[in-house]
Amino acid sequence: MSENNENREKLLECAKKEFLEKGFMKASLRKIAADAGLTTGAVYFFFKDKSGLFGAVIDEPLKQLMDTLEHHLNEENGEDFSAYEPRDGDHDKMAEQMIEVLYSHYDEMMILLNKAQGSEYEGYPDRLIGLLDSYYYVFAQKYADSVPGKRVNGYMVHWFSHVQINAFVHLLTHERDKDKALKNIKPVLDSIVRGWLGYVLEDDS
Repeated sequence: MSENNENREKLLECAKKEFLEKGFMKASLRKIAADAGLTTGAVYFFFKDKSGLFGAVIDEPLKQLMDTLEHHLNEENGEDFSAYEPRDGDHDKMAEQMIEVLYSHYDEMMILLNKAQGSEYEGYPDRLIGLLDSYYYVFAQKYADSVPGKRVNGYMVHWFSHVQINAFVHLLTHERDKDKALKNIKPVLDSIVRGWLGYVLEDDS
């Protein structure tokens, strides 16, 4: 590894600790640089500013999370909901993939959830809810088209998007053990799927 790469990695590691402890707004670039054994100028050289440094800490874990979520949603896009019979364990693979990403980057996820105030990433879970909404409304419309006399209940589609994201947020903030987290989230997802199928449609009247 070149000296530049080593210095960049030092800054990222020290920045992660500083953001985790103090959050984006109160984090000190001077302290981050000092902890890395470098000058503040090195931070600006590699990352331009505090926002760039914050993004460098969480962007790659966040990309992995988004890729995993979008892959799962795209797989579900071809589902025939009119013939689908939910079974416990249907979403175990998705649960395993999500937990792997979330807990492999636990500190970065906690920074994103609790320490992003004042940054462009503030309120990021709402963006994830919006992503789910965009997919789930399409799924619900396909489902409604297959069931005579039914239409999409947009409120419930949005509510279930909230429930799913909040389930993972709750897990991250209350369970540090990865194996226990995976065990706990599986029945939660089974329940969400059954509820989604039962309540995202309403009578077309």
